[in-house]
Amino acid sequence: MNTLGGEESALVNRAIQSAYAPGSTFKMVSAIAGLESGAINSTETIYDTGIYPHGYNPRCWIYSSYGRGHGALNVSGAIKNSCNYFFYEVITRMGIENLEKYATYFGLGQKTNIELPGEVSGTLAGKTLYDTLGKTWYYGNSLSAVIGQAENNFTPLQMARYIAMLANGGKNVNVSIVKDIIDVNGQSIDKEELKKYIQEKLNIEKVNKEDLNIKKSNLDVVLEGMKSVTTETGGTAYGVFKDFDIEVGGKTGSAEAGDKVNAWFVGFAPYDDPEIAIVVMVENGAHGSYTAEVTKEIVKEYFNLKDEIKEDVTAKPYTEQQNN
Repeated sequence: MNTLGGEESALVNRAIQSAYAPGSTFKMVSAIAGLESGAINSTETIYDTGIYPHGYNPRCWIYSSYGRGHGALNVSGAIKNSCNYFFYEVITRMGIENLEKYATYFGLGQKTNIELPGEVSGTLAGKTLYDTLGKTWYYGNSLSAVIGQAENNFTPLQMARYIAMLANGGKNVNVSIVKDIIDVNGQSIDKEELKKYIQEKLNIEKVNKEDLNIKKSNLDVVLEGMKSVTTETGGTAYGVFKDFDIEVGGKTGSAEAGDKVNAWFVGFAPYDDPEIAIVVMVENGAHGSYTAEVTKEIVKEYFNLKDEIKEDVTAKPYTEQQNN
């Protein structure tokens, strides 16, 4: 079915108007929350036997596929192998409140306030949501939430901001499509004046976000895990990026959505000096390795174009050209 404005309509701007379960691409938030709360440290290993012995006894994906666990993994290895068991143990130790705190900090389940109409906020799974719904949050809900399921539903643009923040040292990243506005006299409009105008037009509420000052050492081990996804044997996207000239930090995700499995790849490049954050999501795409192929082509195109484009620094604003 392809109805006007409906869920499957081509007229929906899916980047900002549709929210999806992030699946395993959420695990970097879970890792940061676990490290920052002290529930885990960067070197500790957790042994994945395949079936987690608490709650509803959820299974790691590798057990469901191959009848075994991942064995002993530290946090970087858990990201590389996308180990569900590891993160079940993390949420058991730290509780849902810590996960909510860091997911909120990364802007998940909130509008980015981009200068476009119709943006949705999505939802962040947790006690806060359940309190507003008058429902009771159970431990089993936490086991689903920590691996990016339950009520977690985010827009692709929210996911892009989250990845950009990881690559930006954990600092906030403002999302915008407006670089500058030039008036008839060739002068740039004051940015604060422009921001106020946009906020009034789109009914955007100003949000003051506290910097949580995430430790660099904690960010580093998470980013190392993202690098190993693409550069080390066994990484869930290694087969796609193993011969690639540009080093990419990334994460695959396969998120259940009813009877569908949506495919994600989130990443940034180059790894050592990030310039671009990328999110690819394919509805009913089955597995994140397929979206990794798309990401590879985007990165390749971006850096090829960058090498080819030479900016004319002598160019005059259009309004000035018109006046001359």
